[in-house]
Amino acid sequence: MKFEVKKEFIIDKICPTKSCHASTLVKMDNGEILAAWFGGTYEKHDDVDIWLSRRDSKGWSEPQRITVDENIPHWNPVLYKKQDGTVVLFFKVGKEIADWQTYYVTSGDCGKTWNEPKQLVEGDTSGGRGPVKNKAIRLKSGRIIAPSSTEQNKDWRCFVDISDNDMKTWEKTDFVERPKRYGKTVGMIQPTLWESEPDNVHMLVRTNRRYIYRSDSADGGKTWCPAYKTGLFNNNSGIDIAKTHDGRLFLVSNPVKENWGERTPLTVVCSADNGNSWDLGVVLESMPGEYSYPAIIADGNELLVTYTWNRKKIVFAKIKIS
Repeated sequence: MKFEVKKEFIIDKICPTKSCHASTLVKMDNGEILAAWFGGTYEKHDDVDIWLSRRDSKGWSEPQRITVDENIPHWNPVLYKKQDGTVVLFFKVGKEIADWQTYYVTSGDCGKTWNEPKQLVEGDTSGGRGPVKNKAIRLKSGRIIAPSSTEQNKDWRCFVDISDNDMKTWEKTDFVERPKRYGKTVGMIQPTLWESEPDNVHMLVRTNRRYIYRSDSADGGKTWCPAYKTGLFNNNSGIDIAKTHDGRLFLVSNPVKENWGERTPLTVVCSADNGNSWDLGVVLESMPGEYSYPAIIADGNELLVTYTWNRKKIVFAKIKIS
């Protein structure tokens, strides 16, 4: 397997904010790509909002700003394209992560215009619903499942939000059972999902125990087995996974075996056996710095990736597989 990598900054010259982080992307039916992230003075500052840019044949557009309130932090956008072409942009709003709420906006014109933000689950105080960092996926059954987690009381727990009516309503599953490691319960947040066979769904999760953990579901995401350790290192930072048309999995992460470890290198690894074993594919970044919170989608024989570059810019990478 060979990889051809092309990278570019989404904002190459003047960024609209001092800091940016936590990107997401989606490809439209017309070939355009949408990318979003949060940006402001610094993470958690009151001026942090959601920013979005659109890439056509001429390059990336000037970023649009999306906000619920100009005086409250925004976090973790997640893009999703429905079957009718409508784009949904989920994001978090709140002073503290433990208390944030999930809002969303929609676009019917490939991200050129957006409606007013609405709360995903009206009155929710659970610590966030819907996708927390990584993309939702549509199962072969038509069900949509969103990888979710909460951090209330400094207790990191994962679950899945399920919609069987094209995102009109959501049903929250039970939390995934967590094991203990070194005598302490493993903290797990920010799952990333894939479906291997109809209704057989799997998640990999970020943890505070130096390894990525995994859980599996045989009923379309309603119930999950107790989480278990994989052999993949994790620095307690974001991960994401994509499945190609031939069934291969591609995971992008910082493979650093240290809790709160360095956010470099940033690599893509590949599995041809549903995540049981992994081979190195591409090293996207290896220099000192922060290269983190990646998002990845599969597009035919290409992988499309965005990630944070030293909190100053967002990188877009196209990886051609041959």
